[in-house]
Amino acid sequence: MIQAIIAYITSTQIWNSVFRHGVPRDRRTRVMAIMSNVFLHLHPVAIRKSGIRLSFTWCMGGLTFFLFLAEAISGVLLMFYYRPVPEYAYSDIVGLRAHVTLGLLREIHRWGAHAMIISIWLHMMRVFLSGSYKPPREFNWGVGVILLVLTMLLSFTGYLLPWDQLAIWAITVGSNMGKATPFLGMQGPLSDLPQLPGGVALVTVRSDAAYLLLAGTSVGENALMRFYVLHCIALPVVTAILIAIHFWRIRKDGGISGPM
Repeated sequence: MIQAIIAYITSTQIWNSVFRHGVPRDRRTRVMAIMSNVFLHLHPVAIRKSGIRLSFTWCMGGLTFFLFLAEAISGVLLMFYYRPVPEYAYSDIVGLRAHVTLGLLREIHRWGAHAMIISIWLHMMRVFLSGSYKPPREFNWGVGVILLVLTMLLSFTGYLLPWDQLAIWAITVGSNMGKATPFLGMQGPLSDLPQLPGGVALVTVRSDAAYLLLAGTSVGENALMRFYVLHCIALPVVTAILIAIHFWRIRKDGGISGPM
């Protein structure tokens, strides 16, 4: 009875329009199934067995991607309860810790962020030690370095959102480092070199890296809103796009590199 129902469903036009090649049973059907699937076509049809050994990959790349998905899902759920204004930001965080799902939702997001930082650093170390950055994979190594920076920025921008003393002073220290950025910081080396016609300085107290980061000269309401938008929209979207490019490039380079 069950087999008859399954046979009927798999023979309908709707099923065949979605799953066009049936169950892959040989190399040809595997290739066709992967190439015609929006989710699977990023992955190679065949890879080396040596390149997927746990002792070689450490599974750090896949674990980092899983943690990114966990952070995205938990972050969207947190947005239903959090209001990015100074009057409510701290009280909303306290409520998330004390009442919403017994505090688990925020802790999943918080500890997931710590775990993602650790896993992406281990992934980069594994790639470096195994020589997987060498040609023809140097482009993907560059994409990975950018993803590492974006992950650190995601952690940094999320630091201010609790709006407590630790967050405010930590962001104050971090943004002050932007003032010392070469060329872009008001207090940084060579900041007086970029000039507009007429000798007007290009970098001023209202146009340097710290001001662009905080939307002001100090940590305040504008900084909270800017960090919220960066943390919840801008950086995750750019990260998701680069992750897709990262996976696609792995496929184009012949799958995961094998041992040296």
